[in-house]
Amino acid sequence: MNKTAIVTGGTSGIGKAAALALKNDGWTVYELSRRLTGTEGINHITADITDESGVAAAVEQVVSAEGRIDLVVNNAGFGISGAAEFTDTEEAKRLFDTDFFGMVRLNKLVIPIMREQGGGKIINISSVAAPIPIPFQTYYSAAKAAVNSYTMALANEVRPFKIGVCAVQPGDIKTGFTSARQKNTLGDDVYGGRIARSVCRMERDEQNGISPEVIGSLTAKIARKKRVKPLYTAGISYKFFIFLVHILPANILNRLVGFIYAK
Repeated sequence: MNKTAIVTGGTSGIGKAAALALKNDGWTVYELSRRLTGTEGINHITADITDESGVAAAVEQVVSAEGRIDLVVNNAGFGISGAAEFTDTEEAKRLFDTDFFGMVRLNKLVIPIMREQGGGKIINISSVAAPIPIPFQTYYSAAKAAVNSYTMALANEVRPFKIGVCAVQPGDIKTGFTSARQKNTLGDDVYGGRIARSVCRMERDEQNGISPEVIGSLTAKIARKKRVKPLYTAGISYKFFIFLVHILPANILNRLVGFIYAK
């Protein structure tokens, strides 16, 4: 039986890598993005995940064409950086509307479909910044932490319907996400230049990070599993960092993160 997947933000970075990996595994892949054109070989639907009616129309289009939705990869999102004190609240809300509620909108539409067809999988792209909050990326970290909490709660809610739900936590990835980040340096003089130094360190780490194809391959691997764990972390070094989260007192862990990213 042909299996159908939807990938949001599938025209670049992790989303594109995931869409191509799934296609190579034999999935019929639809990618949703605000861009007018997509990747060759991938079915493209122009849709903004912050627009509920647009997302609903996209899901209806996929179901009309394929009759089912077996997998959703919620990847679309963006980042902002800067001091929380100097970040406009509306900007923080816009990030949550995309990175968190965009996922919520799509899942709310596909869960009834998966329930009626007898199962499916939902993979939410989170970040290592969820369990290890990064200073001067406060709202991005908070949004990804919300993704993790939502994922774990939802997994228990829909398990009886044979719907598997999990989140993938990438670390530093070399993608266009870095250049697309909305950087706010307001207050850098007040913070003694720490905002600029922190963002510079983040961007250097990202541009020396692993390729998005690693996350794409992991996504396709998870899609093949009969049962999924609630959280997956990509990369040995990042798995070690998550291990530290579980064994170190919060005070020590936070001081360590501060030493790296908030000097």
